[in-house]
Amino acid sequence: MNDTPETDPIEDARKIFAGPIAFLKSAPDLQFLPDMAVNEVAFAGRSNVGKSSLLNALTNRNALARTSNTPGRTQELNFFDVGDPLRFRLVDMPGYGYAKAPKDVVRKWRFLVNDYLRGRSALKRTLVLIDARHGIKDVDNDMLDMLDGAAVSYRIVLTKADKIKASELAAVTQATADAIRKRPAAHPDIIATSSEKGMGLPELRAAVVESIG
Repeated sequence: MNDTPETDPIEDARKIFAGPIAFLKSAPDLQFLPDMAVNEVAFAGRSNVGKSSLLNALTNRNALARTSNTPGRTQELNFFDVGDPLRFRLVDMPGYGYAKAPKDVVRKWRFLVNDYLRGRSALKRTLVLIDARHGIKDVDNDMLDMLDGAAVSYRIVLTKADKIKASELAAVTQATADAIRKRPAAHPDIIATSSEKGMGLPELRAAVVESIG
């Protein structure tokens, strides 16, 4: 007989994210990466998918991650420490798929991200943000191919889910699940979120905590 009380993953994650969270550093190149003292969870998404807004909502901070009207602005890996004592790190990856980005910027992004994904044993999961209004685009598939190639576990998170009808959300969720079913590194479950309405954020916090073990 097990007398250990059952824990509530949603409540446990809420408490963790209600605690200390602080910006650690930006890494424009691999030589600037922090030590791998704790596990990491990265956030990836194409430009204007709402990544910064979701990170701010997830952590209950107004300006933890910079939001910008200029797509493609962030070209660095941004690291955030969670917990005191330190429990894990969140990594805000530079947005991809900005059509007007110069070719050298795109090339630098690809080298930085690919090298980080392939060489970071502390990285336990990447959360790939997909705009619920549009579903998976070609540039998203390029990112998923990169993650599959690097054998990095990832999970799809739909953003801006409040901007479409429930029936449309159900359809895009199913279409997304079908699209990733045969991908080797994809987590099968999809989380639909809204930064504005708070939809899916408790589940996403729990998913982050679960992934770091």
